[in-house]
Amino acid sequence: MNPPGAALDELVAQVQAARKYRSVAPDVIRSVGQIELARRRTSAEAVKATKRKLHQIAGSYLPAGLETGRWREQLCGSCAADPHATYRNIMSRHLSTRERLPFLEEFYHTLLGDIGPIRSVLDIGCGLNPLALPWMPVSLDCSYHAYDIYEDLAAMLGVFFAQIGRKGRAEARDVLHSPPKEAVDVALLLKFLPCVDQVDRNAGERLIHALNARVLVVSFPLHSLGGRRDKGMEGIYESRFRGLAEGQGWGCQRFIFPTELAFRVVLGCDKAGRDASRLPAGTAST
Repeated sequence: MNPPGAALDELVAQVQAARKYRSVAPDVIRSVGQIELARRRTSAEAVKATKRKLHQIAGSYLPAGLETGRWREQLCGSCAADPHATYRNIMSRHLSTRERLPFLEEFYHTLLGDIGPIRSVLDIGCGLNPLALPWMPVSLDCSYHAYDIYEDLAAMLGVFFAQIGRKGRAEARDVLHSPPKEAVDVALLLKFLPCVDQVDRNAGERLIHALNARVLVVSFPLHSLGGRRDKGMEGIYESRFRGLAEGQGWGCQRFIFPTELAFRVVLGCDKAGRDASRLPAGTAST
């Protein structure tokens, strides 16, 4: 049974009153809050649990919090300096993209370099990853669709796309209940599934089936948020992915990077009729 609407409205208001969660899209708070209201004895417990869950989903990757105002200033002033250095500096503020910086170009050229032309990308749970667009082997007219839970972050990414003159759009949305409908060449779910598993173990699978993509890239972290290599994470996440892929008939390729395990998945033909099953053989096949 759904909780009364008034209780849910009050929970959203209380969560948004906290500076840390002020920028989180209301529909995301409502989705998480509805679950917690049904589980907890009191509304105060539900508010606390909702904040904790939002931290696990995204906040834990931003140890210094959202600094979108400063990042926007840096982006707007980067033309006179070294823009690529600016993008890397901003990406270092998010733990997920920070880990990828030492092998950023290798990461994208390994995963995307042999499947072109790439004219459209969907980035789910994007964080600061769209700032890596200059390192991605995509066409100059590539359209980039980015989704995260933070409204301020989405607005800042819009500034970035405009500044570099690329076709990009960022939006804060609850993608689990309102999946993107864009038909794209590549959909990126980078370190995304472990985050949504915090909310619903089956939500990631439902989202993947709702996407309209030719190729899907799914990745998992190999380091804890504290930066330590966890030898057990590779096996756990490999089993997680294989369980997800079992019986789907996907063509999958496995890639290992210093801090990340990735899978490239063939989902089928796009609307232009290009057959994604004709991808070249990967470094390691599942």
